[in-house]
Amino acid sequence: MSLFERISRVLQPGIGLKRWIVILTIGIVLLGAGIAFAALDLQALISGMPLPFSGWLTLALLAGGGLITAWSIIGYSQTILAPYRTNQRDSVLNTVYAYSRRQKGMRIVAIGGGTGLPSTLRAMKAHTSNITAIVTVADDGGSSGRLRRDLGVLPPGDLRNNIAALADDESLMTQLFQHRFSRGELGGHAFGNLFISALASVTGSLETALIETGRVLNIQGQVFPATLEDIELVADVAVRGRRQTIQGESRITGAEGRILDVRLEPPAPTAFEGSVSAILNAEMVVLGPGSLYTSILPNLLVPGIAEALRNTLAVKCYVCNIATQPGETEGYTVADHVLAIEKILGRGVIQIVLANNHYPTQNAGQNTFYVQPVPESHEIFQRYTVWYTDLVDAERPWRHDPQKLADAIAQRDIVEKQVLQASVV
Repeated sequence: MSLFERISRVLQPGIGLKRWIVILTIGIVLLGAGIAFAALDLQALISGMPLPFSGWLTLALLAGGGLITAWSIIGYSQTILAPYRTNQRDSVLNTVYAYSRRQKGMRIVAIGGGTGLPSTLRAMKAHTSNITAIVTVADDGGSSGRLRRDLGVLPPGDLRNNIAALADDESLMTQLFQHRFSRGELGGHAFGNLFISALASVTGSLETALIETGRVLNIQGQVFPATLEDIELVADVAVRGRRQTIQGESRITGAEGRILDVRLEPPAPTAFEGSVSAILNAEMVVLGPGSLYTSILPNLLVPGIAEALRNTLAVKCYVCNIATQPGETEGYTVADHVLAIEKILGRGVIQIVLANNHYPTQNAGQNTFYVQPVPESHEIFQRYTVWYTDLVDAERPWRHDPQKLADAIAQRDIVEKQVLQASVV
């Protein structure tokens, strides 16, 4: 659009901008006259000559011109911003302040998948917009599995959940994104899964689809896959005393055995470049919470992701699950979770282990079995800073409370940085 066309559009009747431009012009003229009168009066005082203008007139021009100018600027700004404030719940000042504070927030990378990782994202999005969620794409069950088989796309389910976690929870678009159809041929599909799959098909790229989806929902941060390759999770599971090899993430937990080992097929997929870059540039990396073998470890089994975690200077924290998961971590202690991660990453890659120490019975039900702590004599205390605190959601005690988790992560970050600074000195 040319400059002439832009000016013509601004001057069209009914927009509401011309009145503020006219008022602004009047205010500037009065303010300019007041400044000129004040300068002449000041020159007369210095020269010992009579004042050419009344002092009250000068003050009236300065005050009136300033107020009219300020009023016009506010009115013009509100008219310009009106189309963008349809869904805004707070004042412009508070919105700008919150936005500025989040933009200056810590660079955080959260790694996982499933329903656990969104807790971390909800916890941190109020403090920073510099969040990158790295999500596994090994899911093959439910709506994601059907789309993966029918359309040949990467499973969008975990990506969808984490995008929604970074969006406004009360937004109608977020609720629509999470809506799951209950009947018909679309029964079981989440709208967001269909949206991401369709957008990936239209743009020819899952990366572009995720970026555009983030724009639609106005998320605080970004969501990346661990890899763009079509991978499958394979596990060796002890079932009734016999070792079996089970292929497929959804089948592993259904085997009702003890998981001995997990790996990816193909065995060394290429890591998504954006995920690697985010880890290397992060100030803090949070692993979990989430299903240990089917949400967290599949990300670490991507060689590029594991290598980036070993090389980054970020503070690395593992958030242990609150409850054990049937068919996956039955009977596991905090140490068992840490040692499973150690088996892939190596010793000492993470610095902090954050675990729950509150085990309420109210609302827990009969199927919640809490992950138990280990004595301070255990070997993990020699390699990690292990911190126990209350992380339980009172309504769903098998899950993390986002606010408690945010407070704990922030506090451990400060403590760990102090330790690192002291070690350097």
